[in-house]
Amino acid sequence: MSIVFNLMINLYSIIILLVMFLFSFRQYDRFSPQQKLFHLMLMVTFTILCFDTLSRFDGRPGTYYMHLNFIGNLTVFLLSPVPSAVWLLYTNYEIYREEDRVKTLTKPLAVWFLLNGVLTVLSLRFHWFYFIDEDNVYHRGPLFLLPAAMTLLVIIIAFCMVWINRNKIEQKHFFSLVFFPAPPFAAIIAQILVYGTSLILNGLTISILIVFITIQNHRMDTDFLTGVANRKKLEEYLQIRIAGSTEGRTFSAILVDLDHFKSINDCYGHEAGDHALKTTTALLKSCIGRNDFIARYGGDEFLIILDLTNEEELKKAVESISKCLELHNEASNKPYSLSFSMGYSVYDFKTHLTSEAFQKKIDLLMYDNKEVHKYSSPDGAFSGVSYRNVKRD
Repeated sequence: MSIVFNLMINLYSIIILLVMFLFSFRQYDRFSPQQKLFHLMLMVTFTILCFDTLSRFDGRPGTYYMHLNFIGNLTVFLLSPVPSAVWLLYTNYEIYREEDRVKTLTKPLAVWFLLNGVLTVLSLRFHWFYFIDEDNVYHRGPLFLLPAAMTLLVIIIAFCMVWINRNKIEQKHFFSLVFFPAPPFAAIIAQILVYGTSLILNGLTISILIVFITIQNHRMDTDFLTGVANRKKLEEYLQIRIAGSTEGRTFSAILVDLDHFKSINDCYGHEAGDHALKTTTALLKSCIGRNDFIARYGGDEFLIILDLTNEEELKKAVESISKCLELHNEASNKPYSLSFSMGYSVYDFKTHLTSEAFQKKIDLLMYDNKEVHKYSSPDGAFSGVSYRNVKRD
């Protein structure tokens, strides 16, 4: 490929990465482990692309091209393991959400990075990976496939981790994690088969862009505090479910209200209130399936939409939530216990209720339930687990 073409395609990739970095760096969660890893992947890919651009200045011996070509190729080979290694760390965190697992995984990856660095430096003398002849022309070495194979292996490991743990990953993130290896994988195969072709970093840029779009969509549709869907996303999702309902294909909904939330805030502070909301979110998510939907309906209310079509199944789901809540309260060391009021119903296609009308119905059922079992202890330590399938015509 010509120098001009390589420079142009690299320039486009560099601009895309720069825009993504500047935009994502302004976000509120830029210091989260997920965002730190994403920023690192952006910066490393950006850096390698810049030096890869320098490596395209071959030919014209005796000019500054020789220095640019030398620096560019050396740096690209030194840093080549980093993007795939960071992606493996990012994938690991997306699956398990544990920083300690990420830190543990960095150790073997660091060994690989150091080994690659030693082999790259030795290649300057023994031409294992590559060499640049007297005419300033790049040539592949006998071990050229080793760095590409190692990069491919790490990407495959990350893909396998995603696939094996697909039930732990939110559906909205699953596509970007599964799709990520495709562009760089195609570019690696092209580079191996066609001499002079080097589009791995450009393919990696496409993959990073897909992840970036997924993250931005997640931010737009996600409640900041709890991490579940916000009211806007709920309205869109519920309308889609209603529009797709038939007599034989419907869904259920549970509206959960955190009892005494104001009192928790007043007695123990807003930090305790935030913790109660996050705990409620974790409890509810642990009781539903991966494909079920949960949104923050209001300040202390959550709406769950499930693929359940009859009252008996729905009642079992409510009982499961109550059991999870009871177990949590038994194990909790907080000065308060959590209590839920719940209204729930199967959507009846024959009634042709609108999204707004169905939400109002569930809301009324929840308030009926709240009136039935509302109580608190004198010292402000709230407790109680109760639910009831209250029906209102």
